[in-house]
Amino acid sequence: MNRFAEPEITAVDLDALLPHGGRLRQAAARYRVPLADWLDLSTGINPQGWALSWSGATEPGLWSRLPEDDDGLEQAAASYYGTKHLLPVAGSQAAIQALPRLRAPGRVGVIAPGYGEHARAWALAGHRVTPLAVEAIETALPSLDVLVLIHPNNPTGARFLRADLLRWHGLLAERGGWLLVDEAFMDTTPGKSLAAVCPRPGLILLRSLGKFFGLAGARVGFVLADAAVTQPLAALLGPWTIAAPSRWIAAQALADTPWQLAAQARLIAAGARLADLLRAHGLPPQGGCALFQWVPTDRAIEIHESLARVGILTRLFDNPPAVRFGLPGPETEWARLEEALNAMA
Repeated sequence: MNRFAEPEITAVDLDALLPHGGRLRQAAARYRVPLADWLDLSTGINPQGWALSWSGATEPGLWSRLPEDDDGLEQAAASYYGTKHLLPVAGSQAAIQALPRLRAPGRVGVIAPGYGEHARAWALAGHRVTPLAVEAIETALPSLDVLVLIHPNNPTGARFLRADLLRWHGLLAERGGWLLVDEAFMDTTPGKSLAAVCPRPGLILLRSLGKFFGLAGARVGFVLADAAVTQPLAALLGPWTIAAPSRWIAAQALADTPWQLAAQARLIAAGARLADLLRAHGLPPQGGCALFQWVPTDRAIEIHESLARVGILTRLFDNPPAVRFGLPGPETEWARLEEALNAMA
């Protein structure tokens, strides 16, 4: 288990927390590989996402009218997540940025390493942010007003016992605190989600369609929480947060149970295949999930650069040094990755 931890984070020099995946145009310019020739393994997005059909997206008024909240999206999401206590947002990123503004400045523990936008948002809202290694949570909890976790964690893949999550939530809620759990990578293991116990005071879950469904560009996510959170959050975000076509697409994807079940099985198998491939090339993952594998190594920069020079983009981390590999899609992409790994041997 990684024991990474940092001092408190302030609103100073927060750009260091924001290396994101993707950015293919930047990579194409830097490594002089044409944009169309890249294999992007940097994002953790399902490379074979939900098969979008535009046959229904020509409905009269879908593009010309303002979005309406009785279009079936909330009902589809309630069925998929198992709770009707949810608020649609423009991707979970919108909630990540807004939620810290609903509380007076306090002490916030954020899992580290983790998705940097969480720490950034809380720090910019004036909160005292402390990055926490997994094993430091128990000790830190009594001093926290908010605990922010990612489950499974991005990028390490760390997971939490349901009993621990509920106990931490109870301790925080007793004093008006929050447990905020980002479940962006939970869809392949829905039984591990806390969605079924929502709503509970002080428990907030974030879900999105970007990773499992492969619909990152649609910008659709959900906040699962009680009305004490969703009502002021909705007022803060304002009306029409999601475009009508994105709402339509999301409702169709959330209702497509056969695709979801097939995708879960396919992704779990692909995640295991990727771990085996990396292990066979001397890069044993120390964590991950169905959509990515996490490889801490002192050779992280060398590996990232070697792959980038042949048009394969991975996600590079420097604290601790590590490379995160997303999934290839068709067999030609798997072969390309294996060839590149062979060339590094």
